[in-house]
Amino acid sequence: MLISTLPVRVYYEDTDAGGVVYYANYMKFFERGRTEALREINIEQDVLLEQNIAFMVKKVEMDCIKSARFNQLLSVKTEVESYRKVSLVFKQQIFNESGELLCKASTLIACVNLQKMKPTAIPAEIIEVMSSAC
Repeated sequence: MLISTLPVRVYYEDTDAGGVVYYANYMKFFERGRTEALREINIEQDVLLEQNIAFMVKKVEMDCIKSARFNQLLSVKTEVESYRKVSLVFKQQIFNESGELLCKASTLIACVNLQKMKPTAIPAEIIEVMSSAC
């Protein structure tokens, strides 16, 4: 399957008053990881938006294992675990510089027609790219 790694620096704005990453910000890091993983195989979401197609989060299961802190350099590992006609499942992990697992998530993404706001088939050309990359 497609695997991508994105470095992310923890900024002050990502943390609470104690310098610990606020849990919801892990979701932002995961979103960046998914976007960059798709970009690496030439799937640009702005092009999809022009076609009234979007990938939307349907379900997330996240497990925060250990806290990340201000100014740490993290690695967001993203893997396309599976895909179907209208959905993708991403498996993601965030590691610190020592390689310790801090957070992991499984995210179900639905392909949606923005005009109808209903699920739609992932375009054939994207399935073809995903098949060759995965």
